[in-house]
Amino acid sequence: MLLVDGFNLLWAGTFGFPAPVFSRDKSRELTGLFAFFALLRAAIRDDLDVEQPEVLVVFDGEHGTAARVAADQEYKANREATPEALKPLQFLTPVKDGLDAYGIRWVEVGDAEADDVTATLATRAAASRPVLVMSRDMDFYQLLDDRVRILNRSRKSSQRIITADEVLTRYGVTPAQWPAFRALTGDKSDNIPGVRGIGPKVAATLLRDGMRLHDLPGSGRLTGAKGTAITTAWADVLRWEAMITVRRDLAVPVALRSESSPQLPKPADVVDKLGLW
Repeated sequence: MLLVDGFNLLWAGTFGFPAPVFSRDKSRELTGLFAFFALLRAAIRDDLDVEQPEVLVVFDGEHGTAARVAADQEYKANREATPEALKPLQFLTPVKDGLDAYGIRWVEVGDAEADDVTATLATRAAASRPVLVMSRDMDFYQLLDDRVRILNRSRKSSQRIITADEVLTRYGVTPAQWPAFRALTGDKSDNIPGVRGIGPKVAATLLRDGMRLHDLPGSGRLTGAKGTAITTAWADVLRWEAMITVRRDLAVPVALRSESSPQLPKPADVVDKLGLW
C-alpha cells in the first residue's frame, strides 16, 4: 500500500522540479501538475519493491487545521500566504482531474488534515500488508513499525526508506515517543516552538528507556535549569504533544481494496488528456 501525502508532493514538485513546464503557447505554467505525476511515477519505479502497489493519494481538507488551531492559535501561523507561496494550489484541481482520469484514487476529508487521514488508513492497511507513506513530513515518524515505513525522496537514493530502527538510532527515541520528543524540541514547520534550551540530545536523555511524557514530572529527571524550563512550560508541552499526535480513528470514506492501482501515466500524457498543452 502506497499512501501519498498529496500536498507535500505537490509543493515539492512545484518548487523543486529541475525546470518549469509551460503549455506550448507559454500561456499556462504546468510545473506542479507535470511534476506531481513525474515524481510519483519515479517513486513507484525506483523506490518500491513491488511493481505496482495500491496507491491512494491523501489531501488536506479545507478546514483540516481547525481543531488544532482551536487548541493553539499559533499552529502553522508561520506559513506564508503570499501568492507565490500558495502557487501550488493552482495545480490542485488538474492534479485531482488527472488522478481521476487514470483511475488513481484520492481522498480528502473536509475537516481533517492529511496526516490524520493517512495515519488512519495506514493503521487499517497495516493489519494485512506492508505500508509505505510517501512524504517529507517528519510527523509520520510516529507511525513507523515493522509494517509501516516512510519514503522521503528528498534524501539520497540509498536513504530514502525510513524505518523505526533508523529513528531510534538517529534520535534516541522510539516512534511512539516522537510526539513527546517534538513537543520538547519543537517543530518549525508547524510553528511549535518547543521548550527553550531543550535540544534533541537532552530530550532523548529525558525520554530514555521508553519514558512517556506525562510520567516525566514524577521521574526525578526534571532537574536543574532545563528541568525548570520544562516544568514552567508543562501545560504547553502537553498541548504540543497532543497537537503533534496524529489521529488513527477517523471515519475515512474510502475502502482499501488490496489490489494494484492502474499504472501511473507519463506526466505528458496526463497534460495531454486534460487538454492543457
